[in-house]
Amino acid sequence: MSLKPVVNMGTIDRVLRSVVGVVLLALVFVGPQTLWGLLGIVPLATAVSGWCPAYSLLGMNTCKS
Repeated sequence: MSLKPVVNMGTIDRVLRSVVGVVLLALVFVGPQTLWGLLGIVPLATAVSGWCPAYSLLGMNTCKS
């Protein structure tokens, strides 16, 4: 019995989320230096895991396989 990882995001989606997450986190250190940049953790976490809770709720899937 093999467990298949739950993934509902494609490669392009994961790359875009990674870029947005890094840019938002950079706002904590550069620019306005507000804690709002910590919101970048959310897109980074979903990009690393490959699973988006909102996609699951909406029945969406950008993964080709």
